[in-house]
Amino acid sequence: MAPSKYLLAARDPGFARWLSSATVVTSLWLVTSFSGCQWAASGQNSQGAKLYQQGQFTAAMQEFQKAIASDPKNADGYYNLAATTHRLGVDRKDSALMSQSEALYNQCLDHDPNHVECHRGLAVLLIDTGRPDRAFALMKNWAAQNPTYAEPRIELARLYQEANEPQTALKYLEDAVQQDANNARAWLALGRLRETSGDLPQALQNYQRSLAINGSQPMASERVAALSRQITSQTDASLSAGGTRVAQPLPYGNISTPNRY
Repeated sequence: MAPSKYLLAARDPGFARWLSSATVVTSLWLVTSFSGCQWAASGQNSQGAKLYQQGQFTAAMQEFQKAIASDPKNADGYYNLAATTHRLGVDRKDSALMSQSEALYNQCLDHDPNHVECHRGLAVLLIDTGRPDRAFALMKNWAAQNPTYAEPRIELARLYQEANEPQTALKYLEDAVQQDANNARAWLALGRLRETSGDLPQALQNYQRSLAINGSQPMASERVAALSRQITSQTDASLSAGGTRVAQPLPYGNISTPNRY
């Protein structure tokens, strides 16, 4: 598999709640029309991502800076540098690094206004720095500017779920699958939300739909197997008790997983 060009800061403590299992590994885009500068920047981003995952943050930052120097319009380079700086700012409780990271995230969005990981990283930073209203405004503006794009709605659902507003999160996820019925991430997110609310049969259907679109999702496969067993067990228990109706599914509980969706 080609190395990821994104370092995915959401792997780290404090970021994990934002990470989609569908984006744990983002394949390197190999576009034949790349110029020499773009090819160089892509390789430097990949090398930086490897160094980041090894905990060599300073060396990683140097590679991302090279990527930006090779291709000054490279949004991924700005994102990777922003996320690494963000990580260090959180670890060191350094407000200057956090400000630098915010500026880099915004430069990323200047070059790619629909960069999903950058929107997510900037939203996390805004919350980390006590500005949740700005995080919601960021995502809502993104959604308003892209009325037929599912990704802003998935990210808004993350925010509302973290804010303990599951019904609002559900609305945005339902909108997302209406906008893009073939978006595996949206169906996975919808399944996760419905599972936590106790609607196991519907959650199972949503997970299955996500897997039908993208079969390479270990988390979704695990949840399909677990929910199938649980629903079967509840059905058997109801029938053995002499009932004629399947018992109302109980909430699965607060499943602690590193990747929500």
